[in-house]
Amino acid sequence: MTFRRRAVLGAALLPLCRPALAQGFPTQPLRLIPPYPPGGGTDTVARLLLPHMMSQLGQNIVVENRGGAGGAIGAGEVARSPKDGHTMLLDSMGHVVNPTLMTGLPFDYATAFAPITQLTWQPQMLVVAANAPWRSAADLVEAAKTRPISYASSGNGTGAHLAMVEFARIAGVEMTHVPYRGGGPAMTDLIAGNVGCAFASAAAATAHVQGGRLRALGAAGLRRISSLPSMATLDEQGYRGFDFDEWNGLWTVAGSPPAAVMRLHAAAIFALNQPDVRQRMEQIGIVPLGSSPEEFAAFVAAQRERAARLIRLANITLG
Repeated sequence: MTFRRRAVLGAALLPLCRPALAQGFPTQPLRLIPPYPPGGGTDTVARLLLPHMMSQLGQNIVVENRGGAGGAIGAGEVARSPKDGHTMLLDSMGHVVNPTLMTGLPFDYATAFAPITQLTWQPQMLVVAANAPWRSAADLVEAAKTRPISYASSGNGTGAHLAMVEFARIAGVEMTHVPYRGGGPAMTDLIAGNVGCAFASAAAATAHVQGGRLRALGAAGLRRISSLPSMATLDEQGYRGFDFDEWNGLWTVAGSPPAAVMRLHAAAIFALNQPDVRQRMEQIGIVPLGSSPEEFAAFVAAQRERAARLIRLANITLG
């Protein structure tokens, strides 16, 4: 069963589940914390889902962007919140990278959060400024063989960072990492030409590509991006085996009542299945999913192991 099909089936079950889930939760406005600055792919997903989740939960949801430390600041804010389901974390790659990259955190990513659902699959693309001299991935690689080219990311160990580490390894070149405090600031400097290139989510970059502010050189996954179907994948362009898309997921605080977790799950699945949400996600290249909490927990565990291997292989540190 595909993730798309699973999300639709989940939506069909909502009318059966809602009466049992509605009792006593939520009792107050909720908080939704994307642990990155506004303007990135995670923030985009949050604001697409918000109206429909509020309609299902019957309470306002306040989005609080808490950027910094690769997502650890916002995640820590959620980990310290009451165990009542009223605070949610909408995280991405930082959630599986930080346990390896950071020491001394006051919470444990593996135990501090209750998984709700994997919301999306977030295709990435290799992009450069519109006035950059490189017209293709091969042009970029050829230039990098002469001198290292700078690339932006939303922080050390983030998906954009690890993607470029893997791409540079496959291409046989060296690149110079320039970390930012989030995807939004990285995108701003990339568009301005202050940094050479970056891997960026389709959600954050598609409008800039279509608007002529960025040039897309290739899709990072093994399938093309729906919003830019004529753009070949980097694997198709000869960088065999390169596959580095991202994703978004939703958690609440571990120890929250199971009924609250399932109510949040039902609201998220409902939002993912609304026609306007699915249409907008398709326009910007996001794939809506909607897994069960158990499936999401298994997915996160596998992603954490993969990230740990890449970090050790590339000897990535926060310094």
